[in-house]
Amino acid sequence: MNTPPFTGSGLGLRRALLGPFQAHGDLSPVQFMEIAPENWIPIGGQEGRLLRDFAARYPMVLHGLSLSIGGPDPLDEAFIHNVKAFKKEINSPLYSEHLSYCTDGAHLYDLMPIPFTPEAVIYVANRISRVQDIMGERIAIENVSYYAAPGAEMSEIDFLNAVLEKADCLLLLDVNNIYVNSINHRYDALQFLHALPGERIAYGHIAGHHNEAADLIVDTHGAEVIDNVWDILDAAYATFGVFPTLLERDFNFPPLTELLGEVARIDQLQQKHSGKLALNA
Repeated sequence: MNTPPFTGSGLGLRRALLGPFQAHGDLSPVQFMEIAPENWIPIGGQEGRLLRDFAARYPMVLHGLSLSIGGPDPLDEAFIHNVKAFKKEINSPLYSEHLSYCTDGAHLYDLMPIPFTPEAVIYVANRISRVQDIMGERIAIENVSYYAAPGAEMSEIDFLNAVLEKADCLLLLDVNNIYVNSINHRYDALQFLHALPGERIAYGHIAGHHNEAADLIVDTHGAEVIDNVWDILDAAYATFGVFPTLLERDFNFPPLTELLGEVARIDQLQQKHSGKLALNA
């Protein structure tokens, strides 16, 4: 795999942040952004113009919400073609999605867990391969948070690695999801991290979460990142080398200076490990 055409630290572009971003001016150390294509493909007018302005200034990664790669419904190939055209229009370097599903006859408005089974590996990998055939390139698949594992016949790490290998796709490494799952499902986060195929990492996510109880964490993207999650990102860079990493924040937005401060912390960790080349370089 070649070095990705975007580097450094990033921040998700949400509609509520368009005004603050525009008013702030210099968004350093932000070096790339990310959007959900479903939320932007149909948008025109002033917001559409602002999006395209930011896309002209920053690499704009597409991170999908509704592909439902593990779902029972047929793939929405018309939607995939729309994503491909939109990606070309804004010169986006990458399309990524979640290793989950969100449809079953209709949209479920949540990311549901795929059963960890050998049969599901084949099913999901074949669907990823079809998406990649349409897109004409590899996509990245994100390790997701989950709160139940119905019908599991494999561990999470074995399932994830098997899908990545069979589909020959890339990995969007979400370090917060590793931490959330390690608490909820009682496994060692660093052991999970070290078992990942570092050569497949396209980029990473870091985010905040909500502590529902001592043994239950909910992935929310609505709070600041905690030290334990920063430590996993630090370990990821030490293990795999520096890869592009984006701060996810979807609501409860603090002042923009605080968000940029968290992005700066990504940048600082990347500088700490700057002498170590990423495995996908």
